[in-house]
Amino acid sequence: MANIQGAFLLPFVVVAGLLACTHGAKPSRYSMPFNRTSFPKDFTFGAGTAAYQSEGAAYIDGKGPSIWDTFTKQHPEKIWDHSTGNVAIDFYHRYKEDIQLMKKIGLDSFRFSISWSRVLPKGKISGGVNPLGVRFYNNLINELLANGITPFVTLFHWDLPQALDDEYSGFLSSKAVDDYLGYAEFCFKTFGDRVKHWCTFNEPYSFSNNGYNGGTFAPGRCSNFAGNCTLGNSGTEPYMVAHNLILGHAAAVKLYREKYQVSQKGKIGITIVTNWFIPKSPKSEEDIKAAYRELDFLFGWFANPLTYGDYPETMKAIVGHRLPKFTKEESALVKGSIDFLGVNYYTTNYAANNPAPNKINFSYTGDSQTILSTSKGGHPIGTPTALNWLFIYPKGIYDLMLYVRDKYKNPPVYITENGLADANNASLPVKEALKDGLRIRYLASHLQYLSKAIKEGANVKGYYQWAFWDDFEWDAGYTVRFGMIYIDFKNNLKRYMKYSAYWFKMFLLH
Repeated sequence: MANIQGAFLLPFVVVAGLLACTHGAKPSRYSMPFNRTSFPKDFTFGAGTAAYQSEGAAYIDGKGPSIWDTFTKQHPEKIWDHSTGNVAIDFYHRYKEDIQLMKKIGLDSFRFSISWSRVLPKGKISGGVNPLGVRFYNNLINELLANGITPFVTLFHWDLPQALDDEYSGFLSSKAVDDYLGYAEFCFKTFGDRVKHWCTFNEPYSFSNNGYNGGTFAPGRCSNFAGNCTLGNSGTEPYMVAHNLILGHAAAVKLYREKYQVSQKGKIGITIVTNWFIPKSPKSEEDIKAAYRELDFLFGWFANPLTYGDYPETMKAIVGHRLPKFTKEESALVKGSIDFLGVNYYTTNYAANNPAPNKINFSYTGDSQTILSTSKGGHPIGTPTALNWLFIYPKGIYDLMLYVRDKYKNPPVYITENGLADANNASLPVKEALKDGLRIRYLASHLQYLSKAIKEGANVKGYYQWAFWDDFEWDAGYTVRFGMIYIDFKNNLKRYMKYSAYWFKMFLLH
């Protein structure tokens, strides 16, 4: 295809050398015994994206505005480079050539999200269906399948239709559960004959925390002491939103299981995100408790209701009346409402006990009563990267998988996101920017630890590198690059395979 550039092809020996030089390993250790054959035969390897990050086409072909369209327009100061996803990387028009790149690399699967307001511009069936939006996703799904790539579909990746936020403040209201259910059923009915993996929500933590506690994500709500917001309550709203997301998830799962699963033979789950946490002082009982408490507030916030029907006891004890309660019927609905669990893992933090949290201005941030850090004694927890929160600590994915195995009944798990960001250096020639050896070391080391966890009984079924290409990285805009595919933002959004894409191709072929 015209925009798939092959000018900088790597010799096999270069990629093999990069593979051999994986961080923390002797060359012989990674020189090809470690590849996809190190994983179960039915293990899925893929990569992913989200609609707002990649599609573009924000105001054409009948799409309604989402809260991210509004947020980037009204609050450019909250995006590091004041950019938007209006064009993004134009996946809407270039999906065919991008799928050829996926096929070239050898991906088994592609994870993407559907833009709710592209198919239902007003957020509701009663507000009208957009046939051009439906056609796009039908074409995308069909093109993936025609090229031997399995679609893995996320129904909600943070881009709520603006109409629903205008009407009743979105997921702050239980009304959103019913409208989400209507949208989910429309997707099951329309695409479910071909889509066999549904993810109800991506990172409800990020949507609740960043959108309603810190105000850095759409819709940009928070208490005035917590961030630069005109509306919000950081002590109550994150919990209200998360509660409604959990109920929306459970309602969609119930509907799918009762009406569609038997005939469509698909599976449905949710994707949650967490860091791993290490006690700052490993011999301190209080720091050990703090690390597990932080896991409860980040991961258990969602995993606990899905597994046991209620929030973690630590959250209930600390948050008290600010934490919504499940009725007996809701608890029964939520418990066991996953066929699989999607897990996003990027990094690890040190956790220390915070014996004197702020008792005046309540917020989700202070409720866990921990102090998180990325260094100890002047030494970083892992290799630094372009993002100040993302340090390379591959053992964390191993520890996390064993934690899920032991605490949450070892559900089928897909690692739905794992990846690394490079800085977007505008002065760096494209040929040099493709040399992403650090990403190769990140991926190889995480995959090795993931393989180790599987051998020790973790029920992991698949791994999705994040992201397939460089794209709009939410509040970071285009200042960082998460992709295996380089996007030349200055030259017609041309695509180039980075070294990591060639490495992944080799990994999958051997």
